[in-house]
Amino acid sequence: MANSIILGQQFVPILDEVYQLASLTSKLDGALDLVRAGANANELIIPKLSMDGLGDYSRNSGYTDGDVTLTNETVKCNFDRGRMFTVDNMDNMETAGIAFGRLASEFIRTKVVPELDAFRFACYAGCSGISKVEAGTSLEDGAAVVAALRTAITQMDESEVPLEERHLFITPTLHGLVQDMDTTKSREVFNRFASVTEVPQTRFYTAITQYDGATEGQIIGGYVKAGTGLDINFMVIHRDALIQFEKHVAPKIITPEMNQNADAYKFGYRNVGIADIYENKVAGIYLHHKAS
Repeated sequence: MANSIILGQQFVPILDEVYQLASLTSKLDGALDLVRAGANANELIIPKLSMDGLGDYSRNSGYTDGDVTLTNETVKCNFDRGRMFTVDNMDNMETAGIAFGRLASEFIRTKVVPELDAFRFACYAGCSGISKVEAGTSLEDGAAVVAALRTAITQMDESEVPLEERHLFITPTLHGLVQDMDTTKSREVFNRFASVTEVPQTRFYTAITQYDGATEGQIIGGYVKAGTGLDINFMVIHRDALIQFEKHVAPKIITPEMNQNADAYKFGYRNVGIADIYENKVAGIYLHHKAS
């Protein structure tokens, strides 16, 4: 697809930028020292620890023997996306360097970050075994939102999910319904979470479709809500339940002097990562979504 760059006066370096939030899920990234590269380029090796429980103590023979097992699980990255842009050198000069100078930051802010958030939420929502509402429903007022959050908290408490690092992700609409309630007592439900993050509905679906950027109808790339996807009302995520890492983030800049094919700048970007849940920690995710 040909670039569309409107030339401007060089003394007006102002952009009409798109409003876009930064990454909402970066706070959930795992510690890189807990994983190492696998045998293949798209693999990570993650340690898993299991052990026996208590046994009877004998005053004659002492302790009962127990086993502790540390195994390494190989997981495959499920996010591998990229794009390459070309900006003619003259176009860049005649727009005061804006055409290329702001390309990378705008692309990451308005295209990469929203898709990465949406992908992660959809992956966690689609994992089997997580806690969730039996049937989707809309929450019409603050009292209904508080009741639903209380149910989520109780479910996680009963499943013995640690209180620390429970993060609430909720749509601005539902968050506002609770904030607008008359009593501060009802809003105290938010104090049960390590953080409360508002997620625009455009990033909050149970399933998404990612355009490949090459075939007809998908040239623009990015993502859309999948046909089977449902709007998410809120998710409670325990950070330690996630396998969330960015293994390889590779921005690439090629200047006109190094470009053998054209007098143009080239900007390439690739992001390889994983968004999954530990199989023994699925209780650390609670999903509340709307009906189809």
